[in-house]
Amino acid sequence: MILQAHNVSVRYGSRVAVSNVDLEARPGEVLALLGANGSGKTSLMRALAALQAHSGTIVWDSGRPPPGSIGYMPQDNGARAALTAFEVVLLGRMRTLGLRVGAADLAAAKAAMDEIGISDLAARHIGELSGGQRQMVLIAQVLAGNPRALLLDEPTSALDIAHQLHVLDLLRTATRQRGLTTIAILHDLNAAARFADRVALMTMGRLAGIGAPADILQPVTLEPTFDVHVAVDLGSDGHPVVLPLRARRL
Repeated sequence: MILQAHNVSVRYGSRVAVSNVDLEARPGEVLALLGANGSGKTSLMRALAALQAHSGTIVWDSGRPPPGSIGYMPQDNGARAALTAFEVVLLGRMRTLGLRVGAADLAAAKAAMDEIGISDLAARHIGELSGGQRQMVLIAQVLAGNPRALLLDEPTSALDIAHQLHVLDLLRTATRQRGLTTIAILHDLNAAARFADRVALMTMGRLAGIGAPADILQPVTLEPTFDVHVAVDLGSDGHPVVLPLRARRL
């Protein structure tokens, strides 16, 4: 689905969290949403997912998104500790777990866990898992629903380096193979540089820049956004490498 957001703003009482943001995302691309804490990323993501009141217009394929077409993964998920990992993934196919579950739903949940590489966790209760394991279960839950768009709020925040690389590579591959429209909030600028097709940089609720990682991840944009001095070099794989040097206020 093509996303077109125009002049989107989000307010919490008198406080403006998102101000006049224009954004477009297309199938087959990963768009990384970047910015310092409190820059409005999550509020914008919730507005795109139709979970947050906002002004302006948000259109998916020239209209409202069909039910189940957007796979949204928030920062915090209230999955009940008594559920097994497989049951949590299965919830991505159905709103509640009933006495009867279709064979197609069971197969889709199993396939999503296989895709993520967490089939060995299927019978374990979600409350017994580490933060990183729970995060991978929730990603599998989103993929099990066969969405047309993915909106992921910090999908790798609890993962170690190896699992970060695995999950981001998997999400990029799924985005391209399935033709998904994927927007992910990331804090790791170097991960965004490597895995995102485009990045959108937010500061104080506004969009400071959007484009190819090599164009946006530069000192002139990063330093005022994050209030740090940075050096940016080109890695051996051709992607920008951002090195934080020191806080600007010190």
